[in-house]
Amino acid sequence: MGSATTDEQAVTVRMPPVWLWVIGIGATLLGLGAGFAVGPLADWLIDRVGSAPGPLRLAARLPTLWAVPIATVLGAVAGAWLITEAVRESPVVTVAADHVAIHRDGSGLHVRRDRIDAVFTDGRDLVALDRAESELARVRATDLPTERLRAAFARFDYPWRGTTDPRETEFAAWVDGTPDLDPAAHTLLRTRKRALADKRTGAAEEALDGLRELGVTVRDRQGAQQYRRQPPGHGDGAD
Repeated sequence: MGSATTDEQAVTVRMPPVWLWVIGIGATLLGLGAGFAVGPLADWLIDRVGSAPGPLRLAARLPTLWAVPIATVLGAVAGAWLITEAVRESPVVTVAADHVAIHRDGSGLHVRRDRIDAVFTDGRDLVALDRAESELARVRATDLPTERLRAAFARFDYPWRGTTDPRETEFAAWVDGTPDLDPAAHTLLRTRKRALADKRTGAAEEALDGLRELGVTVRDRQGAQQYRRQPPGHGDGAD
């Protein structure tokens, strides 16, 4: 199965399967290489610094005939786990004539076609805006081929706007206490920052929903939050 599946009613875009093969095979090969390298690495550390970590010394005692297959199996197991995590975290985007559906990590979002006035990629995100240029959806889409997304939306005549946010120049880096945001917005931005740092996805999403209700659009760039004020009359448009 490719990264996009098509029928008469919808196009579904997902992570290309070849990437999963790369993850699995790459992890297995790393395990294979580690099996050959563990002994020389332990010897090098002992020669240079006089010691090596206990697990490494223990692994180095295994004959190469045993170390290589054991390390290869461990690499394959790690690869299987990485594949599972990649599939769980990667979004699946289904584009139909009357709606867009986005599923990721057990949750889903449904946005009606008649609410969407612009759709584009913004850095690593897939974004949909309404007529007031307020966000209807923003999802991390690093794993989805941009050309596949463009073709899916073009098939059903969605207004694809390319790879730059039309309001790019209005985003600013968040500085706690800046006067152009009210205390409630700052509180939610602080809450979201802590939630992201603690990997509490649900709490981060709740804070983001609260910011949207206040008319503040937020995106993440290089570990920092950027924001812009939404125009009057914003709404979420999602079902």
